[in-house]
Amino acid sequence: MSEQITELIDTIARQARDASRGISAATTAQKNQALEAIARELESNRKTLTEENQKDLQAAEQNGLTEAMIDRLRLTHDRIDGMAQGLRQLIDLPDPVGGLIEEKKRPNGLQIRKVRTPIGVIGIIYESRPNVTIDCAGLCLKSGNAAILRGGKEALHSNRALANIIANALQGTDLPKHSVQLIPTTDRSALNHLLTLDEYVHCIIPRGGEGLIRFVSENSRIPVIKHYKGVCNLYLDEGCDPAMAQDIAVSAKCGRPGVCNAIENLIVHSSLLDTLLPSIAQKLHEKGCQIFADQRATQAIGATPSQPAGDAEFAEEFLDLRIAIKTVDSLEDAISFINQFGSGHSESILSPSANRAEKFQREVDASSVYWNASTRFTDGFEFGLGAEIGISTDRLHARGPMGLEELCSYKYLIAGTGQWK
Repeated sequence: MSEQITELIDTIARQARDASRGISAATTAQKNQALEAIARELESNRKTLTEENQKDLQAAEQNGLTEAMIDRLRLTHDRIDGMAQGLRQLIDLPDPVGGLIEEKKRPNGLQIRKVRTPIGVIGIIYESRPNVTIDCAGLCLKSGNAAILRGGKEALHSNRALANIIANALQGTDLPKHSVQLIPTTDRSALNHLLTLDEYVHCIIPRGGEGLIRFVSENSRIPVIKHYKGVCNLYLDEGCDPAMAQDIAVSAKCGRPGVCNAIENLIVHSSLLDTLLPSIAQKLHEKGCQIFADQRATQAIGATPSQPAGDAEFAEEFLDLRIAIKTVDSLEDAISFINQFGSGHSESILSPSANRAEKFQREVDASSVYWNASTRFTDGFEFGLGAEIGISTDRLHARGPMGLEELCSYKYLIAGTGQWK
């Protein structure tokens, strides 16, 4: 690691710590003013952003990235406007800082309040999607946290342009200018050093592939909230509505296959093999989806092209137009399969039975468990949280879409009348 990179990351971390003390005390009005300033700056710089984004898209094509991954990189005028809209939605949401979680009066007269406070400095490590830069910046600002952002090499030009927009917008506000900083290099040594700076950084959130998350988890001195891969499953229970099943299965796989809440496995009750699965498989094939299937499913779909599916396919996050089909004979088998191969992200059952759906939702181990709805709704906007920092697959502190409240810790405020012991 070069001395220059070490000094750069040390400086960014110290500046973030200092900024966190100022932003934690900022008023709601001051934070909302900053969010509006960033939104306007985004709208005023659509042309610059798309030009810088085009450099990333050209490099992605040259490097052979899949169309689904390139789609994750792409910034259109509509997507830029969507980023600005997301910031304005955050303005409309309640400020979590200072929010009362619990209050009680003890027998000795002490009045105890438990209130939300910012975490402090949050380091966010992510890959590909440049809109994450704005989502994370907005959420951290509204929740009173300073942010250190480290994007992937695929979106380097886009992220630098977005970081400049944020910096320019903050200059005209009351928030510290270093409230949001981008690490301007994708050199792995910069990340390695950041993960050692527990004196300055209070939480690390990695968003990306399995390799990145494992690396961060294994090398960080700082607490990590993991946003692990999205191996999401859709289970078609016996008696499910055929039209609903076809609509949800096809859209949840083919709508945007490169996002983490798209399904990767389709689990089918054996009673549906001959009646429902063939038409769904044909629709998936028509959408360009490559099908992997177990032996019973392969026989059922007949002439529709497929390849054998095994444990490797069932455990894979494809992030592409590929899907694995698993046959089960019972609800219990479906639950067991999901708890073995799912990643704890989002799971869904399509069933006419409330009792069977309740059992599924109770026993499936995942952050978000659906009944008669697509996994594609696991999203901060859809949950009414505004933009999200990511989808946590951890169990401690936060799970599922992480909005403003999930970016807060808490402290106790105690008021007395002279009590002592």
